[in-house]
Amino acid sequence: MNLYLKLIFLLTALIVLFSCKPDQTIKESDFCKSLVPGKYILPAEEGWWNWCMAPIYDENGKLHVFMSSIPNNGSWIKDSKIVHFVAYKPEGPYTFVDTTFSSNFATYHNPQISKVDDTYVLVYLLKNRNTLRLNQEIGIATTKSLDEPWVESPHNPIIKASGQMDGANIIHASNPTFVEDEEGKFRIYYKSITDKYKPKTYREISLAISDHIEGPYENYKENPIISYADMGLDIEDPYAYYYKGMYYMIVEDRMGVKNALEGHSIAEKEIKKGGNRPGLIYQSKDGINWGRPEVGYNTNEYYFKHELARCERPNILWKDGKPECLFLACHDEDPTAGFFLRIEGWE
Repeated sequence: MNLYLKLIFLLTALIVLFSCKPDQTIKESDFCKSLVPGKYILPAEEGWWNWCMAPIYDENGKLHVFMSSIPNNGSWIKDSKIVHFVAYKPEGPYTFVDTTFSSNFATYHNPQISKVDDTYVLVYLLKNRNTLRLNQEIGIATTKSLDEPWVESPHNPIIKASGQMDGANIIHASNPTFVEDEEGKFRIYYKSITDKYKPKTYREISLAISDHIEGPYENYKENPIISYADMGLDIEDPYAYYYKGMYYMIVEDRMGVKNALEGHSIAEKEIKKGGNRPGLIYQSKDGINWGRPEVGYNTNEYYFKHELARCERPNILWKDGKPECLFLACHDEDPTAGFFLRIEGWE
């Protein structure tokens, strides 16, 4: 090959190399591909609406669901309580057991339930009714039996809307998810907001760690661990778990993070905030560095052919150490707490 042809070949190769952009598509995860539509469950009693189902099996195989219940003439920010239902399978039927947490002074909302050895652990949003909307905090309670009363931690609120994070003041902590880590410590991942970007606020994901289930919990020094505030976007509703040597986190894509990461952001004025789009799933070896997400679940429109509505608060139902169903809160044409999806063939 003479020198001229070599130059032409080299130039063509360089043009091809620099004109090819890497694929930025946020791909559908294997977890998402495993999801099979179940059904809508847990209609509210007259005058109330239900939200955010936290499911768990007890040692006898009975299914328990804890969730928020809010009066139609009230507000979740002031009037939410946590209620308890039981069934023998995800489809139901469900039977009301009791009001687990209710107060004239505080709202209890967005529960998530786990079990560590012989202890059940419930984490939840805890808010004084008389404080500002943003001033939300996090509580924790434990019990040895789901047929017995819960005991709230003497350290509650275990994560407060105060202190410092990333050189700013913490003004909000909510939507917790609890994980026992590989070292036997206890982690709470949660939605955090600081005054760093004032007058705007952005939802970020942060972490607090303790040697004891009931606390006290200490914020991780490098918080937040997941943030898109530099893109003017935020995420929320984390559900974290540790499975087969890896940490996972499923979140609601509240403002189109997927679109932005793919290189085609939605104009701010056109963003329909909330779970009106597929959720995201992250994977991590250490539960600190999460990297780029994949699609974690799709919308109610995709699974049930209903009009698009907000699908939020992902929670997994575990059976014999394996994920059986993904529960999602959804308020659309079906007046229930939401729906579940079966997890089939995901390992």
